[in-house]
Amino acid sequence: MTIGELARRTGLSHSRIRFYEREGLLTNIERRPNGYRRYPPEAAGVLDLIKTAQEAGFSLDEIRALLPLDSSRGTHKALLDTLRCRVETIEAFQARLEQTKSGMIALITTIERKPIGSRITVPSKVYRVKSDEAGPMEEVIEEKMFGEIVIREVPKKTDRRRR
Repeated sequence: MTIGELARRTGLSHSRIRFYEREGLLTNIERRPNGYRRYPPEAAGVLDLIKTAQEAGFSLDEIRALLPLDSSRGTHKALLDTLRCRVETIEAFQARLEQTKSGMIALITTIERKPIGSRITVPSKVYRVKSDEAGPMEEVIEEKMFGEIVIREVPKKTDRRRR
């Protein structure tokens, strides 16, 4: 199949197909005596997989590991492991987005209930970094709304119990 036929089948431009070839994502391309490329029938399926993987957020290196299983590339198990790992990453990201959404909705509700001109405090999460070092200071990581991260040193909290 010529590059024109492959481009029509996949909806990709000629330059994009050549790019994937240069990147080593598209292999087994035959060169005819006139220099034209001749693509095997399975090239369309490979390009569809590449497009789908890119839309799902995979990097080119990750896609390289997912490509068709021949003697020079990964195994069936490696493909499944990579895909399962990506699904777990997506699910963790979705959970975090859901938390952020809930926090924003709660903040909207709080703001709507306050009179105009009132002071509004934006919630944040604070993580104390455990340290074996002696000294009066410790690091605190504060994760604020909307993804801002602040790292600062603060006086260590001491365990002062009444006797």
